Amino acid sequence: MTQLPARIEIREEGPREGFQFEKGPIATADKLRLIQALAGTGLRRIQTVSFVDPRRVPGMADAEMVCQGLRDVEGVTFGALWLNAKGFLRALVAPHLTIDGSVSVSASEAFGKRNQNRDREEDLAAAAALMALYAEHRVPFARATIMAAFGCNFQGEVPVAAVIDRIAAILALAGGVGLAPPVISLADTMAWATPRRIAEVVGAVRDKWPDLELSLHLHDTRGLAMVNAWEGMRLGVARFDAAIAGLGGCPFGKHAGAAGNICTEDLALLCAESGIETGLDLAALLECGRLAEEVVGHPLPGRAKQGGLLAV
Repeated sequence: MTQLPARIEIREEGPREGFQFEKGPIATADKLRLIQALAGTGLRRIQTVSFVDPRRVPGMADAEMVCQGLRDVEGVTFGALWLNAKGFLRALVAPHLTIDGSVSVSASEAFGKRNQNRDREEDLAAAAALMALYAEHRVPFARATIMAAFGCNFQGEVPVAAVIDRIAAILALAGGVGLAPPVISLADTMAWATPRRIAEVVGAVRDKWPDLELSLHLHDTRGLAMVNAWEGMRLGVARFDAAIAGLGGCPFGKHAGAAGNICTEDLALLCAESGIETGLDLAALLECGRLAEEVVGHPLPGRAKQGGLLAV
């Protein structure tokens, strides 16, 4: 497939991915200020917090407080991330969240050991336990993320076969408990992707499962996220994670000051100038990018918030 999609969905992950990465404490009120501003830009899905061990990720120690402070906005769903049953059960009772089941497994065993201290079998067993909980609580299984899908700082090259193996295992486990196939998110966790690698991995997945919905989660540590997103769109991918102003990074990715996910407003600007609909208010996104910079108290890598829109 080489035709650009008419419309893409951008899922905002800045508040979750960004605030768990920042070294200094961010006030709960400031987190809420940014989240509610983002809810006024046309974004439909905003990932707000992670329910994780605060000893490892102290920036998420106030996850419940953030959820309690959210104000519902029509047409906007506030989501969260969790990596195990304990986190899921915390999310399940938190107010104002839309609970969509998700699992994350690593295509790189080296990163899996580093990130969650799990090998392949332990990774899949943890995913299976979560899927059983989703079936028990009648929570839709919405998303499976394959981390390090394009390469790994600890392992190096990640074979495409490892990505295919993890997806096949996830689909088999989901079917075993009566859950529908989820969106498969291919995550460039440590920014090894190039357009060639995007084409190889996306092409291999599409060849095996042509009807699977795919999403891309692209980090910009090496400056290639935007061209990788363009290659994904050229291949028909129409779902992308992004982070306002480029907030965030990978806390366990062996990069000092690693860049975050692809910048929301920069990706939205590229789409607007390429005739691809996003449903987003670019001017409002730029204001949110500046607000994100104000909240964290240091420059963030997004470009459009400095350069402005093409139409003035």
